[in-house]
Amino acid sequence: MAKGFRVIFHEFSGGTANPEDVGGSGDVKYHLGTSTDREFDGINVHMSLVPNPSHLETVDPIVLGKVRAQQVFRDDIGPGQHKQVLPVLIHGDAAFAGQGIVWECFGFSGVRGYNTGGCIHFVVNNQIGFTTSPQFARSSPYPSDVAKGVQAPILHVNGDDPEAVTFACKLAIEYRQTFHRDIVIDMWCYRRFGHNEGDEPSFTQPQMYAQIKQHPPVSEVYAARLREEGVVDDAFIQATADGFVALLEEEFEAAKTYKSNHADWFAGRWSGLHQPADIETARKNVESAISPKLFESLGRTLTTVPQDLNVHRTLRRILDAKAEMFRTGEGFDWATGEALAFGSLLSEGYGVRLSGQDSGRGTFSQRHAVWLDQETERKYIPLSTVPHGHFEVYDSPLSEYGVLGFEYGYAMADPKSLVLWEAQFGDFANGAQIIVDQYIAAAEAKWLRANGLVLLLPHGYEGQGPEHSSARLERYLQLCAEGNIQVANCTTPANYFHILRRQMLRPFRKPLILMTPKSLLRHKLAVSKAEDFMGDRHFQRILSDPNGSADAQTRKLVLCTGKVAYDLLEARDAAGDKHTQIVRVEQLYPFPTEALSVRLKRLPALEEVVWCQEEPRNNGAWFFVEPFIEQALSDAGKGPMRARYAGRKPAASPATGLARRHAAEQGALVADALGHSVRTEIRRQKKA
Repeated sequence: MAKGFRVIFHEFSGGTANPEDVGGSGDVKYHLGTSTDREFDGINVHMSLVPNPSHLETVDPIVLGKVRAQQVFRDDIGPGQHKQVLPVLIHGDAAFAGQGIVWECFGFSGVRGYNTGGCIHFVVNNQIGFTTSPQFARSSPYPSDVAKGVQAPILHVNGDDPEAVTFACKLAIEYRQTFHRDIVIDMWCYRRFGHNEGDEPSFTQPQMYAQIKQHPPVSEVYAARLREEGVVDDAFIQATADGFVALLEEEFEAAKTYKSNHADWFAGRWSGLHQPADIETARKNVESAISPKLFESLGRTLTTVPQDLNVHRTLRRILDAKAEMFRTGEGFDWATGEALAFGSLLSEGYGVRLSGQDSGRGTFSQRHAVWLDQETERKYIPLSTVPHGHFEVYDSPLSEYGVLGFEYGYAMADPKSLVLWEAQFGDFANGAQIIVDQYIAAAEAKWLRANGLVLLLPHGYEGQGPEHSSARLERYLQLCAEGNIQVANCTTPANYFHILRRQMLRPFRKPLILMTPKSLLRHKLAVSKAEDFMGDRHFQRILSDPNGSADAQTRKLVLCTGKVAYDLLEARDAAGDKHTQIVRVEQLYPFPTEALSVRLKRLPALEEVVWCQEEPRNNGAWFFVEPFIEQALSDAGKGPMRARYAGRKPAASPATGLARRHAAEQGALVADALGHSVRTEIRRQKKA
């Protein structure tokens, strides 16, 4: 990569890789990325090393996603193309054989939407994994055997033979450029000084390291070979070694006064974007409404079926209902709000890429971004006809870890595309937790790498059991700090529309974690009007009660987020309660403390504040929001008051799988939040 030796020495002596005023936590030197421009045979090549954590192989899908994005905006993804951008992954032998993410990445190699035209995998085969010998680390003869699953050629080569290694590399490149498929180079070698080159490997591999101590290093092996062939003499060998040592000494001295003066931050395709000055700046909204003309145009795009397309009769009914929404201006559902967000961004020149295991149709048969002819299976994608932008929607391989990493890498390379990954159910994102922890939450602080990836995680308690209820909201909130990510739980199609548009229209990028609905996709109250998408409307971090008591008469304020709001609204209205307001917190981080404080100031008769959630007390948002609510109460002059919790008891499992028990729990938490009058009304209705 041609990184200067003085820079490397500076980092090893404890110096920072970036200017002192940039901020961030930084990271250990062997996790850092870099980039450079080099010339090979008169051809300029930009080389990029992606920053990576100690979670071995985690960087693999990020690299592939980044490559795919660069191929897309270079228009280098068609048949016979994939010529301009080359992914190279360097592996250790034990990790290559042992980490499942390696197979997930091989699985992408021939899949539409994820294919990068072949990746060169270079395995540095040290014949040891940390301190584990190969016979205890895998069941196959070679670490590279996993590549046989996609019929990738595997070249085994001796690391003591530099010319053979060079030949293998040239052969691999020619194969990749010709056939556009993955290929593996398995270079057999060793670590001279153990796991971290400063270990005592004889503790665990005494026989192997007794041989290594007697074995000359590759520089001596190759020098002896060249000398025997008459290519060089002893004087040349000595002069070469002395010259290199002198260079290292010179660079070592220079490192003592070296200071980084450049942060590889917002360059290239990221030009024009920047880091927000502070969290308060990040909280500010942007104008995200669209014009009536664009609204009507998108309505026609989303409801017009080509004459030669034989769509499913149920889909035609859905499209007729959607057309009625645009005709009347009423009843816009979640999927339509989303499609309007996508279409409007496309019309403004942004790209949109959506992937997930059921993303084309939607897990809950709600999206229908792809229409299939029922006789020929020809695909028609309405949003792909919107001019200016580039729309992609893919049903992904059955992978969370690999696919989320791929989409993160794509968003890393292309801030001008709205990149979304959708979990089939929100809790399936558990399988990609390493990507969330190492990249989504921390990459900006560690490596100065911004990212605008959106995670769509279906979340809500509807009696579907512990594997289909919770997207583990609490885990994302626990990761929130320093304005690193955004976490939201929208309850209206219009607010969802605006937060998606806001993601691209602001001059900075932050990952967005969205708890998305299931039952609310078709709930009679979870709808928006045409006017909510136009005019001066924008994303609302908190939503006031549409039918609540007047401010002066409000004695109780129930705060909540997500689906439970509609349970509360219906129960409160059924009970005829005229003294309770229900306010929805739509954005949980950055928390809208000041907006909530303003809302509280308008309630002079307030006696009680309740936080209500569906999740068990040890899950959900309660532990996160409590101090923010306390701060808002203090700022509003209601300092002695503290919020009360209403929700499920602490539980090891996130939800019950029994419908009757779920209904009882849900009714109890709603009654607890609203109080005695509502409990009485619920009992009365049950008797009736």
